[in-house]
Amino acid sequence: MNSIISLKSVSKSFGDKQALDEVSLDIPPGIVFALLGENGAGKTTMIRILTGAIKPDAGTATVLGLSCHRDGETIRQRSGYVSDAPALYDWMTSQEIGWFTSAFYDEAFPFRYAEALQNFDVPAGVKIKNMSKGQRAKVALALATSHDPELLILDEPTSGLDPMVRRQFLESMVDRAALGHTVFLSSHQISEVERVADWIGILHEGKLKLVKPLQDLRESTQIITATLEHSDATVALPRGEVLTETKNARQIRWIVSNLPENWRDDFREDSGIVRIEQTTPTLEEIFVAVCDARASRPPQQSNVNERKPATESVA
Repeated sequence: MNSIISLKSVSKSFGDKQALDEVSLDIPPGIVFALLGENGAGKTTMIRILTGAIKPDAGTATVLGLSCHRDGETIRQRSGYVSDAPALYDWMTSQEIGWFTSAFYDEAFPFRYAEALQNFDVPAGVKIKNMSKGQRAKVALALATSHDPELLILDEPTSGLDPMVRRQFLESMVDRAALGHTVFLSSHQISEVERVADWIGILHEGKLKLVKPLQDLRESTQIITATLEHSDATVALPRGEVLTETKNARQIRWIVSNLPENWRDDFREDSGIVRIEQTTPTLEEIFVAVCDARASRPPQQSNVNERKPATESVA
């Protein structure tokens, strides 16, 4: 199936700042894709490239099968975009800005827009400059979706909004994906993303560290907690990719990706461990394991039977 969004080895710098570093990504249609990353990770730069606002230094980017560099205007017509601070004409009312915007789209736009305003409980006749931030965000979302775009791009859209407005935003994302549309959501609100996303991408310091369906990510990542016989016991790392290791007295906690089914075979009575447990991490715990520069990341075992000493505690 063709990708709605495709990046191939995309890089972008601003002076000495490497905003994106050889990012490759393919997003299938009909999903909510959430791009997670700290502030400054490169999320907005990626969105600006996708919408044709800026050109990458290297690599290629396509949206809806169109070149982001050559066909930016067409991409913007066929997609919807909402930022954390949408630019609206403050002197207009919600109805007036809808009438103004409808000139760029088909004849069904005004009817869909009016329906969206009603569903979002946006007050009639109030100038945008007199609206709350939540009401302005609802107007921006209604404008971005009323031409029924194939792709909706959201850049931190719920930042600073109250819980009820955030809930409406999240529900609208799921509804659009259910109708076969694609939603690209950039956010650092991890708990919200976990409720609605089908796929997850984690961007850290310009590098795409992880891309997976959320369900696969949950199933392939585990927390292993081991209680040692004594605090200076030497134990093997779990097989798989150990993302982080934390030691506190007699307890070691690993977050592990791609843990084999028979991993417990490596921790029998002579392993130096008196108890070992397996739990599923939250998306936030996985995000921290991938991105936290303070986390301890032990070297991976070259031999599954090799024993390595536990590392020092992580603050």
